[in-house]
Amino acid sequence: MSAAPIEDPTQAVLVPHWLGAVDRAEMQRTVQTALGTPLLHPVLAIHLGDVLTELHVAAARELVWPAPIVRVRQATGWAEDVVPVRLSAAELASVLSLPGLGPVARSALTAGRSA
Repeated sequence: MSAAPIEDPTQAVLVPHWLGAVDRAEMQRTVQTALGTPLLHPVLAIHLGDVLTELHVAAARELVWPAPIVRVRQATGWAEDVVPVRLSAAELASVLSLPGLGPVARSALTAGRSA
């Protein structure tokens, strides 16, 4: 199941957020905790489920197509564990709405490595 079509097409654009392993683990833990909440709004649950899927896809993408990620790391000087996690505006807003998201992961998603 995925969310209903988005009225504004710019909301569907996936923006890569370059996150290290610690930030990804924090985001995954926070999202999984939120998904275990019984009163979670269904639309928020769909977006958060999509975020979890993207976290797994990002890890797989690095294994299958490592060259582009390595080139970006080399050009920017980012650490070896930094990979792109592609989120739509709705998915990003859903993650940022979670009170349990730590300040370091929140900063990485808002003012950090987005391109």
